[in-house]
Amino acid sequence: MRKWIAFGCMVIAAVMLLLLPDTPTKQYFHNQGKIFGTYYNIRYEATSDLHEQIKQRLQEFDNSLSMFNTHSVISKINRNEIVETDSLFEKMYAEAYLISELSSGAFDITVRPMVNAWGFGNNGQHTLSPNIDSIQAFVGYRKIHLKDHCLQKDDARITLDASAIAKGYACDVVAELLRKNGCKNLLVDIGGEVVLQGVNQQGTPWRVGITRPTVDATGAEKELQEVIESSNLCMATSGNYLQYYFVNGQRRSHTIDPRSGYPVEHSLLSATVTASSCMRADALATACMVLGKTEALKMIECSEDAACYLIVAQADSLHVITSSRWR
Repeated sequence: MRKWIAFGCMVIAAVMLLLLPDTPTKQYFHNQGKIFGTYYNIRYEATSDLHEQIKQRLQEFDNSLSMFNTHSVISKINRNEIVETDSLFEKMYAEAYLISELSSGAFDITVRPMVNAWGFGNNGQHTLSPNIDSIQAFVGYRKIHLKDHCLQKDDARITLDASAIAKGYACDVVAELLRKNGCKNLLVDIGGEVVLQGVNQQGTPWRVGITRPTVDATGAEKELQEVIESSNLCMATSGNYLQYYFVNGQRRSHTIDPRSGYPVEHSLLSATVTASSCMRADALATACMVLGKTEALKMIECSEDAACYLIVAQADSLHVITSSRWR
């Protein structure tokens, strides 16, 4: 009797298993495309392809913070149109203000007029010596104020540029979408800013590289300075060795110090920063490039959730400096 009961239980269990719907099998997907004037490269393990959801979320982000979208929230703010700020803009604004304070103004989303004045903006016209004193009247992160979903300006000529924080923020947004869809293994790369978690398709930690600074403006001969292996990382890199021009034999970098209004002149070529979010890492990396190696290290050491990897020009070679928490 016991044998027959056991056999019956096995038959019932087998029938129930046959009646249950098939459990979706997880696999790795690779999505890629263009956004914000750059590329995105996303890999993740999931039961289905999430590319359509990713593109929709990136479009929402584009509608808020993209300088390439004339209908975005930030573009309308720059034209002094009446527009209600959304949650994406407001989170960016709060983080930008925090990094501006931490860096003593080296990071500033109101720097756009100065960037344009030196010929690194949309017009691309290189200026020998722009009138920086007059421009400084409408540059400064403390001259804008967010209140009741509306950005107020002390001067109507103030314009914003979130490009030094937006790519990192977009990585965070896409990674959050993937996690909400049950993804535990993922890598999000937007224009070189990276969020990664878990393992790759081979079951090993993800590997990402830090590019060795080079004056090859085409980017055709990229060499890696170092390869990082990790299963939990938010990382961004900023450099001044690709965007530049010469005036009367003088090299001008696209990195503009918002406090002085002039292109920076120091030996720091590249700053790679890890932090608790890619948005924060992105902004801190830009601030490092403005500050230079000594002040950059001081700032990073004061930020408990960040670490940096700095590549400095030294005579005819490159020298690497890391903060205490880098390893």
